[in-house]
Amino acid sequence: MELRQSQMQQFIEQGYLRIPGVVPKIMVDRALRSIHHSLGEGFAPDQARFYRMQSYCPELMKSAEIVDLALETPAWALAEALMGADNITPVSVGQIALRFPVLEEPLETVSPHLDGTYSPLNGVPEGSLRGFSMLLGVVLRDIEETDAGNLMVWPGSHHLYAEYFRQHGWESLLQGMPAVDLGQPVQVTAKAGDVLLVHYLLGHGTSANLSPNIRYTVYFRLRHRQHDSAKSAVAPWRDFQHLADRVPGLIP
Repeated sequence: MELRQSQMQQFIEQGYLRIPGVVPKIMVDRALRSIHHSLGEGFAPDQARFYRMQSYCPELMKSAEIVDLALETPAWALAEALMGADNITPVSVGQIALRFPVLEEPLETVSPHLDGTYSPLNGVPEGSLRGFSMLLGVVLRDIEETDAGNLMVWPGSHHLYAEYFRQHGWESLLQGMPAVDLGQPVQVTAKAGDVLLVHYLLGHGTSANLSPNIRYTVYFRLRHRQHDSAKSAVAPWRDFQHLADRVPGLIP
């Protein structure tokens, strides 16, 4: 499985890709079976807010059922098609990101964020930033409508944030998300087995889940072996040398 030129161009311009049918059904089902078994064992209600911000089923995060979704499928080769063969630090953990239905539509709109910034529940130490190169998501159940816990992205916002950080510095993110007009977001729909590739600097969020179903996605945070967050924040293609080699005029 390889990326087409049009897909690479979309990643450059919009900052994300949805690639259909990457992960075989047998592996999707194996992951779901493990997750459902874990949920069936129950968890303390006071842990739910931590699981929402970090990961549900934390005992499964390093299991083969989860990690193999990235390492033992074409998903890894697709990531390497952007970052280069052997350039990605191997992953050993996946975030099991579930979104349960809500009974009332939230009054507040979703605001974009970048991963790796501090909040009281997400495990990132206060006063620190934990950037990476690219988010790899594996969808485990169909998400065919909007407002179903969809990944929300602000297309092209990675360019706007890179320009902001060139002017204000990467560390300015410690003061909160940049006040940049990103335009309107897109709610990503997908089917089980699809893979999502998202540039780290792309503003994103999660829609409310007004559907009757749980949304199931596993996320992996990929880092280039020579990743430097401060440098990559102002040079957004620094970690994507392989992509730069294949697209004329793209400066790593």
